[in-house]
Amino acid sequence: MTNISEQIKKELSALITEGIEILVAESEGKSRKVKKGEEDDTQKLLPTIMTYQSWYTRALPVVRQLIPERYHEFQEQYKLEKRKDTEINFLTYTISDYLIGLRITRGWAKEEVVNPLSAFTSKFQHQITILRSAQDRIDSILADIQGVLQSELFDNELDAANELLKKGHLRAAGALAGLTLESHLSEISAKHNLKFSKNPTISDFNDELKN
Repeated sequence: MTNISEQIKKELSALITEGIEILVAESEGKSRKVKKGEEDDTQKLLPTIMTYQSWYTRALPVVRQLIPERYHEFQEQYKLEKRKDTEINFLTYTISDYLIGLRITRGWAKEEVVNPLSAFTSKFQHQITILRSAQDRIDSILADIQGVLQSELFDNELDAANELLKKGHLRAAGALAGLTLESHLSEISAKHNLKFSKNPTISDFNDELKN
């Protein structure tokens, strides 16, 4: 689990760094264009579309697995499923709107209702902040996941031992149940930094944990 945990931490850190790089590159690029008086169009958004879409595709399952309580919030920064065109404002303008070059204006003077880059920056920063919240508590999140996996494995192995017992395989059932319990007690002992001689038995684990 340690190697997997380190890999998850590296992937999360890389996603945050990459997200910041995309955001900075787009913001600085647009600022230079404004100073030069250049027009923006969808074609000029192509590099951002490709890099952001790749980033979002990789970041989404990470959020779903590590902080599922913020998964919907992360998605909504990208796209809102239920929204009328007349309801588009700074709060409801999404990253997907920016990527397709959507501009919202009103009146004969075509007054801009939403600054696309400002809205994109705000939504993207929010997504990066969500990822950072996972990074801040990554150790406790991974510990919870490990605990759930171990609990499920423990239950499955005991169920298998019970099935063997029902079919009359007493020795096999006892051996499997014993190994499962021994493994579980070993995990608990390791968390409490308990030390044992080589090949401790269930009795050894039990005695030490009671002290």
